[in-house]
Amino acid sequence: MSKRVYPYPFTAIVGQENMKLGLILNIIDPKIGGILAFGEKGTAKSTAVRAMAGLLPEIDAVKGCRYGCDPGDTSKMCDECKEKLSGAGVFETEKRSMKVVDLPVSATEDRVVGTLDLEEAIHKGKKKFEPGILADANRGILYVDEVNLLDDHIVDLLLDSAAMGVNTVEREGISYSHPAGFVLVGTMNPEEGELRPQLLDRFGLSVSISSVTVPEDRVKIIKYRNEYDMDPRKFTEKFREEEEALSKKITDARSRLFDVNVSDDCLLAIAKVSVALEIEGHRSDLTLMKAARAYCAFCGRNEVELDDIKAIAPFVYLHRMRSLPFERAREFDPGIIGEILGEKEGASL
Repeated sequence: MSKRVYPYPFTAIVGQENMKLGLILNIIDPKIGGILAFGEKGTAKSTAVRAMAGLLPEIDAVKGCRYGCDPGDTSKMCDECKEKLSGAGVFETEKRSMKVVDLPVSATEDRVVGTLDLEEAIHKGKKKFEPGILADANRGILYVDEVNLLDDHIVDLLLDSAAMGVNTVEREGISYSHPAGFVLVGTMNPEEGELRPQLLDRFGLSVSISSVTVPEDRVKIIKYRNEYDMDPRKFTEKFREEEEALSKKITDARSRLFDVNVSDDCLLAIAKVSVALEIEGHRSDLTLMKAARAYCAFCGRNEVELDDIKAIAPFVYLHRMRSLPFERAREFDPGIIGEILGEKEGASL
């Protein structure tokens, strides 16, 4: 029997509130498009990601499926599961925890997307596929530390799969697809190199991470980590009620999400912000709508308010305000959102 692992409690993480909220919003609505964290090492980024996975209840999966398909959603099943369902009409299921899959900077394209056995396909007419990292990450979290050091082509593949929820491998006219829906979490230190603006824009949210500077909070971090290292089970139990309460709050928000209304006035306010900040394209508008809706659901309400937009807008625009090559950097001032939306107060749009 394997020894039980006790992930560090999410509610025991001191500080990094924006990082935690960004993760929560992406769990509530994975279509937000993931989160990119800018900052230095040793600031609990990976701890927060793994703690988030441990916080959530187990999910139902088709037993034996290489992709952990959801037995209740035929639209996102792999071909093997669809064949089982059409043949037997039913299949066995199992409970499993949400995975956190690490993608190393050195990963090759074949390791990421998987490989097709061309000889098997050509001579025997069968598609033999060896799953890669994207298959393992389906219905989980894909964590990429130092994403800016990855080859741009690999980043493109990750972002495409995250957006479409499908990974397609094509070799010599032969293709194979499988479900690959995951929350993409990337971290980077801008001093070690930037991502192209086109890639930055495709991350839904971003946050800036820095070390905790309040001495009392740093002391708490030391004490908490020491307690956890000494006895993970006891430390985890200490936060059990808080973990259960937050888990329920997230689960309730997920079930409430599509009952949340976003009025035309709020949509117009979102558009005004993007125009005022000279943001190109429409991805920021859609992302802010989704993120504000998820935040509203998390707060237990069914109607998005201007305050929701003001609270979440910095997550959406921080990385989209970064400079193009050879251009002077544009700094993002969170206060500008209030100034832009302040024009609306007391007036009709």
